Amino acid sequence: MIHFVKKLILLLVFVPIISFGQSYLPKSNGELVSHVYYTLSYNEKHEQAEWVHYYLDKNRILGNIERTNNFRVDKKVLTGTASLADYKGSGYDRGHLAPAGDMKSDKRSMSQSFLLSNISPQNASFNRGGWKKLESLVRSWAENNALYITTAGVLEDNLKTIGFNEVSVPNRFYKLIYNPKDQKIIAFLIPNEKVLYPLASYIVSVDKIENLTGIDFYSQLEDDLEEKLESQKSIKGWNFDSKLTSVPKTNNSISSQCSGIAKSTGNQCKNKTKNENGYCYVHQKQSPDYIAPPKTNYVGRCNATTKKGTRCKRNASNGIRFCWQH
Repeated sequence: MIHFVKKLILLLVFVPIISFGQSYLPKSNGELVSHVYYTLSYNEKHEQAEWVHYYLDKNRILGNIERTNNFRVDKKVLTGTASLADYKGSGYDRGHLAPAGDMKSDKRSMSQSFLLSNISPQNASFNRGGWKKLESLVRSWAENNALYITTAGVLEDNLKTIGFNEVSVPNRFYKLIYNPKDQKIIAFLIPNEKVLYPLASYIVSVDKIENLTGIDFYSQLEDDLEEKLESQKSIKGWNFDSKLTSVPKTNNSISSQCSGIAKSTGNQCKNKTKNENGYCYVHQKQSPDYIAPPKTNYVGRCNATTKKGTRCKRNASNGIRFCWQH
């Protein structure tokens, strides 16, 4: 059943971006879920998105918001998403579909890029190698041209699964990039393994990806143009030596007063915090995004990942797998 989510009410400056993000949506075979800067179609059988679609331009990639690494379930998905426990010890990375590097202009969009509906199991050498290079290349293209990106794993029968929720591990991932100004599309299909060849070696037609996935892309285009663009397999007009030339804005990381309410006084907390949700470590439970971790008998090191990407060195507390900060 398709779930239509009302668009978030934002300041006027953000309205055009939301509108752009809703353009050229693929046909959905799952549950349609909209977030601030991207939309996805969730496939319950495979516990991940069959596609994630978003708009990308210079303003998005040159923002100053840092990674949050706050991986968590997506409460908007009615059937529920995968959990962190599904990925723990699986040997696979929690690979972004809409990458965090494309969500740097806004705190909420950065945070929402870590929702598990936007994550898929990826081989580490793939996620940190060739897939990362492709994401960087696409950002360099977006520096001069506004683009629409559609991406996900190819979800098919008999895939390997991980975790209690049986999250499918795609054998291949695709990424479609559409430049509406120049009326051109390029499509990639890359195996979920170490990328051994130049990225241009993995270019395919949109038609091929439609045949593999059963998804109808770019149905909003005129039929003749759609047929022409989707049948092409060409690097013409796409610079594979392109690099991001502009310097991203400096992140001042200014502390702000915690938004939490102190139980002892009933007044706003006086602590300062740099946490992206605006709540200090004492009042994380008051954050609208807070999800209580399950109680266990676990004793040992905290299982959380720091902003630097390393495992937290504190001890877990209160019968859960995380320390007081996480």
